[in-house]
Amino acid sequence: MTKNILIQQIDAILPQTQCTKCGYDGCLPYATAMAEENAAINRCPPGGEMGIQQLSALLHKPVLPLDTSCGETRPLHWAVIDEAHCIGCTLCIRACPVDAIIGSNKFMHTVVSDLCSGCELCVPVCPVDCIQMVPAAKEWSRLDADDARIRHQHRAKRLAAQAQREEERLNQHSSRPSDILDSADQVAEQLHAHDTQSGILEDNQQASQKKSAAIAMALARARARRQSL
Repeated sequence: MTKNILIQQIDAILPQTQCTKCGYDGCLPYATAMAEENAAINRCPPGGEMGIQQLSALLHKPVLPLDTSCGETRPLHWAVIDEAHCIGCTLCIRACPVDAIIGSNKFMHTVVSDLCSGCELCVPVCPVDCIQMVPAAKEWSRLDADDARIRHQHRAKRLAAQAQREEERLNQHSSRPSDILDSADQVAEQLHAHDTQSGILEDNQQASQKKSAAIAMALARARARRQSL
């Protein structure tokens, strides 16, 4: 069995709540760590005892009690937003790993209960403490886990694409130091040419020449610093 297949099999056992209680950024990173024998099989509170037993059988590891430093196993809870106090900051939307919260900046947010994995990641980021966890009206099923995995993957791709577009935008609008220096040279020359062509008094021409000389000296110092790096 290849490592990739083993990771997929481990990931299929995990509940896909993406709660990070195991100490990893999500279920797949935790699955990868277990496949590489860098993590114990008992660090998933949402998976509970049944999940530990399944991992034990797959990985041929002894069954261990849940590591309660990661949290306690409990029935599924949903996040609920007190909409009267929501300020529309979008922090909970950005924290939700399965895209279960909808809303926009400065407008009320709400949680789509059937999509909520109970990860609790939205609770600590709310600046007005208007999110609480309440008992869910159902149990978290394997179908829920599969759907959550897909939404988590789509979210990761969307965020990566947004980050790439932002980087491209910044690169497009930024100039290299050499471009900035060359532009400054051109501006200085244009200022001096304008002063000469406009027929202004000689005193002003001399002032313009001094200004251009000062700019040229500053540019020379900048070039020297750049070359010394």
